[in-house]
This record gives sequence, structure tokens and C-alpha cells, in this order.
Amino acid sequence: MSNEALIAEIKAHAKQVFENLTTDELIEKALERNEGVITDKGALAADTGEFTGRSPKDKFLVKDEITADTAWWGAVNQPFEAEKFDALLNKVVKHLGNKEIFVRHAYACADPKYRLNIQVVTESAYQNLFAKNLFLRPTATEIATQPTEWLILAAPSFMAVPAEDGTRQHNFTIVSFSRKIILIGGSGYTGEIKKGIFGVLNYILPQEKGVLSMHCSANIGEKGDTAVFFGLSGTGKTTLSADPNRKLIGDDEHGWSDTTVFNFEGGCYAKCVNLTEEKEPQIWTAIKHGALVENVRFFEGTNTPDYDNISVTENTRVAYPIDYIDNIAVPSIGDAPKNIFFLTADAFGVLPPISKLTPGQAMYQFISGYTAKVAGTEAGVTEPQATFSACFGQVFLPLHPAKYAKMLGEKLSANPDVNVWLINTGWTGGPYGVGSRMKLSYTRAMITAALEGQLNGTFTNHPVFGMAMPDSCPNVPSELLHPRNTWASGEEYDAQCAKLAKLFNDNFQKFADGSSDEIKAAAPKMATA
Repeated sequence: MSNEALIAEIKAHAKQVFENLTTDELIEKALERNEGVITDKGALAADTGEFTGRSPKDKFLVKDEITADTAWWGAVNQPFEAEKFDALLNKVVKHLGNKEIFVRHAYACADPKYRLNIQVVTESAYQNLFAKNLFLRPTATEIATQPTEWLILAAPSFMAVPAEDGTRQHNFTIVSFSRKIILIGGSGYTGEIKKGIFGVLNYILPQEKGVLSMHCSANIGEKGDTAVFFGLSGTGKTTLSADPNRKLIGDDEHGWSDTTVFNFEGGCYAKCVNLTEEKEPQIWTAIKHGALVENVRFFEGTNTPDYDNISVTENTRVAYPIDYIDNIAVPSIGDAPKNIFFLTADAFGVLPPISKLTPGQAMYQFISGYTAKVAGTEAGVTEPQATFSACFGQVFLPLHPAKYAKMLGEKLSANPDVNVWLINTGWTGGPYGVGSRMKLSYTRAMITAALEGQLNGTFTNHPVFGMAMPDSCPNVPSELLHPRNTWASGEEYDAQCAKLAKLFNDNFQKFADGSSDEIKAAAPKMATA
């Protein structure tokens, strides 16, 4: 059965179908169905239920003739039988019968050459508002004339029976490339919808379109120069890409084609924990009528969100259309990048605050995807802990990370004027607890200098990691640029550096077989402490 026929069947048996409702209509339905409340700023606040984040252990990929020999099988991509998928799909379709459902036409990829048309069927109005905010929004003519390619079915009230259905527990997210369906059950967390399509594009675009899919933010300067920012949570990706002198292309998911960098999405899904107007003015302002706030709590007796309250989850979120941000690129497309920034919060205090990478080093750092947790962020974390997430988004990669790293190298080879920078937004003068965190003003100054081509002086190569450290940078004290010089004891720095180098090398072993000699040669030269 085609997806068009499947959608028709679902609609035919539904109690009522609400298709492509406006923002106001969706909010009205959400309130009517007791799915949420209105905040003091006019946003809809909803709880996602049992799950307040993605459940990676319950994410599966159907193993069939398309994926069997191409997917990166393992903990990230757990195989699911095609027959089990079809049976579970039939159960979900039956479950949706005699229910009110919300249908949304949408698409991904701002560059028309790579457009992916989607239909999203949800049980809840708030989920449909999320899809409206996060995906790109087609015109009425496009809806009428362009066929659906991918279908997302989100049924949070459907509970799987693991013994019968082949799931791990009652919730699941399963992707079938043969059926072009993302099937979500047992979880009302909207991020499963967003990241489901990101995973699909991470599979399709590199293999079929020659496009490097990227988990990054991107902006564009007055001269048309594009910059992209990779970084895991806590490294400053959103903050540093929000530049009043540059237009935002997007904050999370992009593709790099032969000629463009383009946003996959039509909105932003920003964290709200500890949110203040001073720290994140763009996000703060975007929380207004039409935005969806998830899993926040309120100051007692008010409808004012308390963003410091993490009694439900630290992963409080807001979803809003990208045009809720003032300074954006329209459409969400830029030229091929001139500068690429890898952001890391190195709590070991080892990496330089800014350094320039060779293509081999860029591929190595990309496949490593390093940052560090600090004491107090999680139970049991008492000293800095290295965190590695391949390509700065390992959990979203259906292909082996080396394939994305190789494609990055090919893009750099085809665009030799691209500069790749490693930015350490973490600690200097010692590890966490001894040193101090790099001042945001210095990090901004270093990024500005890189963007404006002001780092033209001499460089010194790091003796272990190899990257080129500038000897001077406008508006930044020179003594900060070489991290060993900031430590009270050079010997203690060397020991810490050896420790981090070993962690890098140990992590890289699981990717070594699929990596090129150029990537392997960029590994730190000190293997043991």
C-alpha cells in the first residue's frame, strides 16, 4: 500500500480529521482537549507525558534490502524486522481509528533541489503545532500539487507489547526506508518527530544527493560569507551563532551541497533550562503566541514559567517558527561556508581557545566530536569526563561516521579556501575546579577575528594535538592563546594533556577501520599518560 493510500485509510476511519489547522486553531483545540495552558507571554505550554526526551534505546531501523548493507548497525541503529514493522504499523493504524487526528503537510530542506515532502499524523494538537513550527510550511498550491514522500505517524497513547511486537518496551520510534514511514508510539515527546526526519536526511542526502548533512547552526555575514558551528550541548553553539551582525540561516540541522548551505527546518527547538532575557534574548523574545513550551513549571499561583525549575526535566524546550527570530536569512540558504567552527567545552583545560585545523585534523576532530562534562552536571560526576559524539551528533547517524568525515574531507578539498577552526569554550589555566572558564567576550573576539580574516600572524603547532595556535589575536590577551602557558605548572599541563590524548585515541579505535590514513595521521601523538 502506498503512503497516499495509507493516509486515505487512516482518514477514512478516524472519528474526525483536523487537517492543516492554523496556529490559532491548533491552540484552541489543545486547550479544549486539556493538552496545555497559555503562559503569560501567550505561548502554549504542554507536557509531553512519560517521556521528556528522546529514548535512544527504543529507536530502531528496519533492516531490509535498502539498509542491510549500508546502515551503521549497532547501538545507534538497532535492526528491526520488516515483517514486525508491518504488523506494528497495522496495529497503530487500527489504533488511530475512531480517534480525532491532526494531519499536517510539511517539508524539509530550504533548498528546493533537495526538498522532502512530509505528512505528519498526530494524536495531539500540541504535537501538530510542533510540526507546524519546526518543519517548513508549504503553500496551498504546493499541498495540492506535490505528492507526499515520507509519512510520520505519532501515536503516544499506543503502547506496544514487546513480546509480540519486537520492541524493547512499550514506546518506540522505528524508521522504514522501504515504506518511507517513521512510526512513533508510546511517547509524546515531540523531539522524536524532529529527529526522525533528521535521521532520514542523514541517510538520503549523503548517499543519493552528494550533500553533507550536518548537526550544526549556520549564519551569514554582510558580505555573503557563510559560517557553520558544530558543537554538543553546553558548548555555546546557539549563543555563538546568534550574532547581531550576521543573519541566522538555522540553529540545528543543515546540508552542504556543491554550492549552498541550507537549513533543513523551518523553526527552532531551543532549550529553556535557566533561560533569562539577558543570556538568550532571541529565545526569550520568541516565546510568544504560537510558540510551544514543553515540560516547564510555573511560579506558584501564576502562568509565568519558572525556567530554573527542573522538577520535571532539565530538558525543557520551546518550539517556534524561525521567523520569530528577527535577524534571519530569507530563504534559509547561504553559499558554501567560508569558516567552520568546531566548539568544545574542554573541562580538562588542555585545548587552545582557538586553533586552525588541517583537513586531516578537521576530519579527525569531526569524527571525534569531543566535549567534556563537569562535576555536578550528573550524579556521580566528580571530575571532568570526556564525551565523544561522532560528527557532533552520533545518535542521529544511520551511516558509519567515517562516511560523513570522508565527505567533509571531500568538501574541504573542493573548497580549499574554507577555514576550519577548533574553539575551546571550556577551561583555561587548569582543569575544572582549578582553572577558569574562558570568557565569552574573548571567545566572541576570536570568532570575529577568524570571520574577518584577522588571524594572519604567526602560528605555533600544538605539540600533541597538532593544531595551529595563533600567537596573537585582536582583543584577546596573547598569554591565553597557548594553553600550557596559562597553567601554574607546565608539567601538570603535560600530564593532563597526555590523559586527554589517550582518551581521544581510545575513542577513535572504534572508527579506525573505516577511516582514511589522513584521518588516522591526525590523531594526538601522545598515546599514554
